[in-house]
Amino acid sequence: MDIQNLLLKSTSMGPRDVEVLFRTKLSQDGTLKDVMETKDYKTPDDIVSDLCRLIGVEFVSDIPVSDIPGYLVSDININYAKAKKVIPLSEDDSFITVLLSNPLDTQILGDLRLIFGKPIRFKMSTAQKIEEAINRVYEKNTSNFAGLEDLGEEDTDLDNQVIDLLDAEDDAPVIKLVNSILFRAVKEKASDIHIQPNEKHIAVRFRIDGVLYSVFKPPKKLQNAITSRIKVMANLNIAEKRLPQDGRIPLKLAGKDIDVRLSTVPTAFGESIVMRIQDRSSLILDIAGLGFSKKSLEEIYKSLQKTYGIVLVTGPTGSGKSTTLYSCLQKINTIDRNILTVENPVEQRIPGIGQIQVNSKIGLTFASGLRAILRQDPNVVMIGEIRDLETAEIAINASLTGHLVLSTIHTNDSAGVFPRLTDMGCEPFLVATSLLGVIAQRLIRLLCVHCKAPHTPTNFELESLGLTPEQAAEFNFMKPVGCEQCNQKGYGGRTIIEEFLLLTDEIRTLIMKRADGNTMKKAAIAGGMIPFREHGIQKAKAGITSIEEVLSNTQADG
Repeated sequence: MDIQNLLLKSTSMGPRDVEVLFRTKLSQDGTLKDVMETKDYKTPDDIVSDLCRLIGVEFVSDIPVSDIPGYLVSDININYAKAKKVIPLSEDDSFITVLLSNPLDTQILGDLRLIFGKPIRFKMSTAQKIEEAINRVYEKNTSNFAGLEDLGEEDTDLDNQVIDLLDAEDDAPVIKLVNSILFRAVKEKASDIHIQPNEKHIAVRFRIDGVLYSVFKPPKKLQNAITSRIKVMANLNIAEKRLPQDGRIPLKLAGKDIDVRLSTVPTAFGESIVMRIQDRSSLILDIAGLGFSKKSLEEIYKSLQKTYGIVLVTGPTGSGKSTTLYSCLQKINTIDRNILTVENPVEQRIPGIGQIQVNSKIGLTFASGLRAILRQDPNVVMIGEIRDLETAEIAINASLTGHLVLSTIHTNDSAGVFPRLTDMGCEPFLVATSLLGVIAQRLIRLLCVHCKAPHTPTNFELESLGLTPEQAAEFNFMKPVGCEQCNQKGYGGRTIIEEFLLLTDEIRTLIMKRADGNTMKKAAIAGGMIPFREHGIQKAKAGITSIEEVLSNTQADG
């Protein structure tokens, strides 16, 4: 790529701007073009920083987003900032300092001089870095919900205005508030939004990577307006405040399809709302990318190639069971297989698969739906959850009559599935005959790749890991630190830790004898199963999570 095209891609300069710069005479070695064409630039930073050096402008590589005052950006429209690739950096007694990517655009400097009423001085960075900084600064500024805290002080009767939320101009700030909460939650990759009414205020919290964080406390007077606005978005009955309600809000944010599952429950201080957020565009449907060990993947693949039997996925709520099931279905979704599912609700639509949503109001339960789809000549059946004897018995019978069945069940670990099924009333010999394997999984947080630091395990950690200091020195243990990229949390994203219990003849014999879960787990480990803790320790040794995170999530599995 020639120098001119590289500059056009790295900055907001046009061809004419670049030509003007290229003709600039330097004190030595001829024109700017002559000098730059002798260089071998590898990255946009390289070429823009060298350009700045040659024309005497300060280049900013790392833009200090957290240090940019919110009041400065509030005076500049975000569309203007993005179009011109400009963002204010700081203010002192004499100047406003801004960052831009076109040093020849004097119109920007004139516009900003009028806006701020002060002289403007500028620094340079790449167009891409400036745009990323604009997104983060304006998101942070919006996320502060500036001015919305005072809404509750107005002398308005919100109870009487609830019905008119979509139409009344007076309630636009409440709509803006709800939209801001949803926008910030998606941007911060929250899995859930909790809106909890208290006696004197409302607590808005986000669950990010499995941990709840408080983000905002709107005034109590806005409670009815916020609740009703959210219920209207989900097509719920806003007049019904005594009974729980469930709904769904489809959203589109920044080109992403977002699905929000809504649950309302009446409490002592009003309706509590929890919204589960699913970003359909970021859902991983490749089982190899979820974090399973190589050994478990091989055994799972073998089980999925069977023509009959049951594969169960177990784990606590929010541990990614549905994602694992969908990934398994995607793995075997071929033209020669008829795959049907019964779910509550259908969380991810997969082309080529028939998906039925449970509707208890009209009598469509897991059991009745399962009976119906067995008459649809399926090869593979997926049941959202086995929660009662009727569903379990139909699943077992389906597996024994030539169908591969996938489902979830709630237990603490893989070995706990068998006592759970027999406690439901399933016959042990049917359980032993029908099951192929059990995937048990949990989610642990990944260390932020930008700020994680080397860690020397403590004596307690060494004892828990079963390592000596000399052995620990051979591994890449890391710890969380916290930086701007991860909002000072030290973690970013989550991965699976799992154990796959393959049913062997020994396990089947123990099931027939109604052995307890601990006995079965010891037998499975003796047969080669990698338990939760060991899989987590492997990830800690590789430096992708912390020892503390592994131990806190596997404390009952030591």
